[in-house]
Amino acid sequence: MTTPPSTPAPSSPSSPPCIAVLGSLNMDLVLQVQRAPGAGETVLAQGLHYVPGGKGGNQAVACARQGAQVHLLGRVGNDANGATLRAELERDGIDHSAVLTDAEAPTGLAAITVEASGQNRIVVVPGANARFTLDAPALQSLLTRASALVMQLESPMPEVLAAAQCAHKAGRRVVFNPSPIQPLPEALLPLVDVLVVNEVEAAALAGTAVATPAQAAQAAQALRAKGPQQVVVTLGAAGAVAADAQGSRYHPGRKVQAVDTTAAGDTFLGALTVALAEGQSLDLAVREGIRASALCVTQAGAQPSIPTRAAVAQSPLPPDWSPL
Repeated sequence: MTTPPSTPAPSSPSSPPCIAVLGSLNMDLVLQVQRAPGAGETVLAQGLHYVPGGKGGNQAVACARQGAQVHLLGRVGNDANGATLRAELERDGIDHSAVLTDAEAPTGLAAITVEASGQNRIVVVPGANARFTLDAPALQSLLTRASALVMQLESPMPEVLAAAQCAHKAGRRVVFNPSPIQPLPEALLPLVDVLVVNEVEAAALAGTAVATPAQAAQAAQALRAKGPQQVVVTLGAAGAVAADAQGSRYHPGRKVQAVDTTAAGDTFLGALTVALAEGQSLDLAVREGIRASALCVTQAGAQPSIPTRAAVAQSPLPPDWSPL
């Protein structure tokens, strides 16, 4: 049984971890509304913003701002949005040499409505993301330096599976966020070391209701039986549940005033991944994810809201975790 530590998490290591991220890059079209429209209803927006996003880009930025050296694999269009996304990656020191330019398809676009409550609704036009093809030799080269591969499902499933196989063969940690949720090939989860899912994704993959920490723990252990050594179920403002061979623990969330929940899950995953790469325990890593995502939701936009390591270090600790 794991108990909360009596000392703070370790500080930044002397040599930052190197992490490879495979995933999508989108330009987010963000509409600020009091509430989302119902079927057949028109509402007026209070604001419109173009913000760099995409789950792959967001998770790469989250890892970089927590101090990792990050290499991103993806695909953008030969257009202004693609150029803007590359420029933003460079600002965070992210190597995007493995982000290819598609001569035909446009850069991905996400239409996001953000309500006054901070809740969002997202529709993605994949564009060039849907035409991503894995350069296996390039990934193999990256994995000689990277200790972990982070993936989601805004890239084609065959390429995600091939990347997981490559990383698994190389003995690297595979961190997988199956979002947007869809049926998974049976061969995928046995290649995953750390599975990070929200309540909806956990319920869909485990085939059980996930509305409480106890139910999240049951789902997490059911998912562990499919292959991943460690499973984390995020519960929004309520926190997260961590599960491994030692059992399951509930990590309460930190109370904040949410402005925009976009990229909160990506921020959590980035902080978790970097902490694990630095040798921290699963519970300490989950705690860092909660701290980072709590800061994220207090700011608007996807990548602009992702906090730095220094900001996370100065933020309050969430309540101690407890066994389930």
